[in-house]
Amino acid sequence: MEKQHLSRRRFIATGAFAAGGLLLASKAGKAAGFAGAWAKPNSMINGVQIGVITYSFRSMPGTVQDLLKYCLDCNINAIELMGDAAEEYAGAPKRDAAQSWQDFAPKMAEWRASVPMDKFKELRKMYNDAGVTIYAWKPNALGAKNTDAEIDYAFNAGKALGCTHVTVELPDEAQTKRLGDLAAKHKMMVGYHAHTQATPTLWDTALSQSKYNGINLDIGHYASGTSSSPVPFIEKYHDRITSMHIKDRKFHDGPNAPWGEGDTPIKEVLQLMKKNKYKFPATIELEYKIPDGSDAVAEVKKCRAYAAAALA
Repeated sequence: MEKQHLSRRRFIATGAFAAGGLLLASKAGKAAGFAGAWAKPNSMINGVQIGVITYSFRSMPGTVQDLLKYCLDCNINAIELMGDAAEEYAGAPKRDAAQSWQDFAPKMAEWRASVPMDKFKELRKMYNDAGVTIYAWKPNALGAKNTDAEIDYAFNAGKALGCTHVTVELPDEAQTKRLGDLAAKHKMMVGYHAHTQATPTLWDTALSQSKYNGINLDIGHYASGTSSSPVPFIEKYHDRITSMHIKDRKFHDGPNAPWGEGDTPIKEVLQLMKKNKYKFPATIELEYKIPDGSDAVAEVKKCRAYAAAALA
């Protein structure tokens, strides 16, 4: 996705941030700077926690400081954090342009196995001080090729960040068993994410393997892949859903669409959450094409406004 132009409002806010000298030069400055430049966000709407996955901002600069600014600008107080920005902040090694991923993987595994949790705790404090909690994170450290030490690291870093669960693409049954066993050791949930391969029974094996195996449902992918409403699935499995991605897609493996223009019953799902007092977060995931002249922050704001209207 091409990098979009900054909105005028965010450009002014960013300029004021710099002009005001709110530079992130120290631990205290990181927290105090954000707290001083923005009011505390609030996206708990009538009992439903609306969050955002930081993948939504992939078309824009992506340091942890950038991501926090976007959340504050969007008035969102809870997030699912992608792994790269947090690991970069914690000092992860960088892959040389000429280095293959196969050659780089052992170096990254070695770093993950030995890195202290101090920077992850510092990152949590930076976000918490600004009014943002991190309920999930999605590091690229939970795959079949990752070592047990890397998976332990993923859980430990998740705890340091204040997460209730980690998320990962749904793997095969052997890997869900492995992750479920390690999750039990750490007493932390794993939310498995699926795309259009989702069916009403797709997660059943993983759920039977460990009480720490859960569902990171994506209602847009589910609706597109099954050409049906996810509401019955949510009603059946609500107690195993760790968090839920919200997007709009057309039925019959159709494309992503601006919210309200696809076939995904976003309003009905959010109203179900409100009615039944479900406590798992509803995570905005921006995947439709960003219109010319807009940017990811502006579009996430639209998604948040849509959710707020649905929950009014």
